[in-house]
Parts: sequence; structure tokens; C-alpha cells
Amino acid sequence: MAKLKSVFDAIELKKEFENSNISLHFLPSIWKYVIKHPNCELDEIPSLPSAAYALLRAKFTPFTSTLHTADVSSDQLSTKLLIKLQNGAFVEAVIMRYDTRLGKYNGKTRSGGLRSTLCISSQVGCKMGCKFCATGSMGFKSNLSTGEIVEQLVHASRISEIRNVVFMGMGEPLNNYNALVEAIRVMTGLPFQLSRKRITVSTVGIIHAINKLHNDLPGINLAVSLHAPVQEIRCRIMPAARAFPLGKLMDSLQTYQKNSQQKILIEYIMLDGINDEEEHVHQLGKLLETFEVVVNLIPFNPIGSLSDFRTTSVEKVAQFQKILRGTYNIRTTVRKEMGQDISGACGQLVVSLSDKRISEKANPLVDIEDLHL
Repeated sequence: MAKLKSVFDAIELKKEFENSNISLHFLPSIWKYVIKHPNCELDEIPSLPSAAYALLRAKFTPFTSTLHTADVSSDQLSTKLLIKLQNGAFVEAVIMRYDTRLGKYNGKTRSGGLRSTLCISSQVGCKMGCKFCATGSMGFKSNLSTGEIVEQLVHASRISEIRNVVFMGMGEPLNNYNALVEAIRVMTGLPFQLSRKRITVSTVGIIHAINKLHNDLPGINLAVSLHAPVQEIRCRIMPAARAFPLGKLMDSLQTYQKNSQQKILIEYIMLDGINDEEEHVHQLGKLLETFEVVVNLIPFNPIGSLSDFRTTSVEKVAQFQKILRGTYNIRTTVRKEMGQDISGACGQLVVSLSDKRISEKANPLVDIEDLHL
């Protein structure tokens, strides 16, 4: 018997409705009802054509994933969700809580208050093999469907109201391009209605996908996991970079920025003695000086015996930031890490079946989305 598909798998649901001559305008009402009634039977959804009920019963189910555990960090600012998929595999997503009033816009303090950002996974494992990333140690298992991506948002929304979404979890989003694009279209439509300017897609630099991203998803934010200013270092710490030469990647980013007229977020993990020396900061500054970017310096998060890398000292990170700002006039931030004690910080997502829940208070942080809008 074929496995039932998630009603949030928009590609499949649209195809089935079109084949049965059922109007697609019923989709948002189906999603809204399932979100409000997660334990419902699809027959309970009101005001659908009879043909829709028969089709839904035969081929779809409200959810194909379940929330296995929700681990809360000791400062209560992060919650790591361990989500079990229909095939028995697990993926992780992380809710990060921020205070928008800590961000700046045109030099002025932002209005607002506490908000939550959801870090979403796009694959089980990852084939990029970045040596500083725990997910890369898993190898690639499978792509997530559109439904499995969207369901992460649904599960998280029951815990916290989600304002922003960042595709910075497990996997390389642009290697699961079609499911990613359709998932974002679902998230920005009814009933979710997330703003595209509050969605960020991160990539190691899949050039052919970057070249079509703006046309398919205008208005979203692009983040590039650059992590080194020269090709040789990129290849050493990011083996997949061999397929995406730095010169060609920067050319594609120039075209993307020209077409989108949006700043690009550059992610740069700080690895002691590898990419954090003075020569590297000048190489990075010269590489980026013609772009409109925000550089986000990321302290390396230890991943146990999986890596020999060391974390750059706070003083060295500050000097790196000072040179980028002062010499090259590049807006540069240092990421405040969240969720390290639950292995929910950048580079730490790798499936583990822990069940730790700790609760102490801490002050919320500025949201990554509020750094570069």
C-alpha cells in the first residue's frame, strides 16, 4: 500500500486537485483547519466538494511527521525540536527567541518586542561534507518533501509564534530546490502569511540554483556560507566548494544582487589558525568591497571528536570585525550563539535522541533577520 502524503505537500496536493478538476482555492482552508485541529480526520474539514473528500481520504493525511522531543536550552532562548518522519528518520529544527527592540533600522531602535525565528532543515543529513559541521558527518540520507518542510513550521508554531524562518538547519537547501521553493510559497501564502523579507535561505554556493532563485522567489533573503576568502581554504574545509569555484560564485552573486537589489548575508565561521588571520580579513574585505553585504562572523561550535578545529578567541574575532568595518566599511556582526547546551547552535545539528529539558531565565537577543534588513 502506498504511503499517504502530507496535506502540506503542496506540489502533490495541487497536482491531484487539478487532475480531479477541484479548485485550488480550497487548499488554504484545508491547511488552516489542519493547523487548528492537528488530530482531525480529513473528512471533518468543512465545505469541500465531495470529490475532494474522496481524494483526501485515499491519498493524504494531516501529518506525516510527529514531534518526538522538544529540548529547551538552559537560558530558555532556544528549543530544539526532534521530528520523526514517516519513514522513521529524524530531522531537527530550532526555535530561537529574540527581542526586535535590540535591532537597529536607519540608526534607530526598532519597535516591537519578543519574536521567534525558526531554523528549518531541508534534508536528512547533507552531502556537502563541511568539516566543521556536525550534520555533514551524517552523510546524505534523503531530501525532505515540501510537506515535511512545512510541517516543521506547524510543529514549531504550537510552541511559539514564529515570525522569521531561516533555512540554516540540516542539509543544503538549494540541493532540494523544488521542494524548498514550493514550501516557501506555502509559508508566504494563506494561512501562514509569513513575509518573504523574513525568510532567509542559506547555501554553500550552488551556483545554478542561485542563478534562478530571484526569479522563483523574489524578495527572500539570501545567505551564503562563504567561510573562507580564497578557493584553496574553502576546498580544505568545505569539500563541495571544488564544484563551485569562488570566482564563478562571486559572479553569480553579483548578478543576483543586481537583479534583486537586496543585501546578501555572508556567513563566516571563525576557525583558529585556518581562516582568521590578518591576511584573511584583508582578502575577505577585498573580495566583498564591491558588494552590499552584511558579514556575520560565527564562533566555531565544538562538535566533540568530529573535528580538530579550535574556536577563535574573542579578541581575535573583535579585531577581524574591526578591520572589516574600519578598513573596508563592511557591516559586520558577531553571532551570539544560542542552544549550545542542547546542540542546537550553528553547525551542531545532528540527530541524537536526547530528552533534556532545563529551565532558567536569560535575556533575549537581537534576531538574525533584524541585522540586515
